[in-house]
Amino acid sequence: QSQLVESGGGLVQPGGSLRLSCAASGFTLGHYAIGWFRQAPGKERERVACQSSSGEITNYADSVKGRFTISKDNAKNMLYLQMNSLKSEDTAVYFCAKAKSGSWAYDYWGQGTQVIVSS
Repeated sequence: QSQLVESGGGLVQPGGSLRLSCAASGFTLGHYAIGWFRQAPGKERERVACQSSSGEITNYADSVKGRFTISKDNAKNMLYLQMNSLKSEDTAVYFCAKAKSGSWAYDYWGQGTQVIVSS
């Protein structure tokens, strides 16, 4: 089956930056819409950023616009989330996900990587 594995999480100070990576296997990343999600303690899962398979559609949650950037390297089958100007409220477990063909409905998820923004 398709698999996604996140990495790059950790502890960072407010105002700092992190780049999360998501390694995809079992499918060609460039053929599907993909996204980054996060879930903080006591909160619902939130869509942080998503991108269509072609890259022509990219959306960000209002809370991260101007600070986060989703990107992918189709040749390496890798998905990234560059996070800048991090805030304490960005603390969450971050997940990458793959959508179904021609859809924004996600069918495969990574295990998550913890991001803690704290001084």
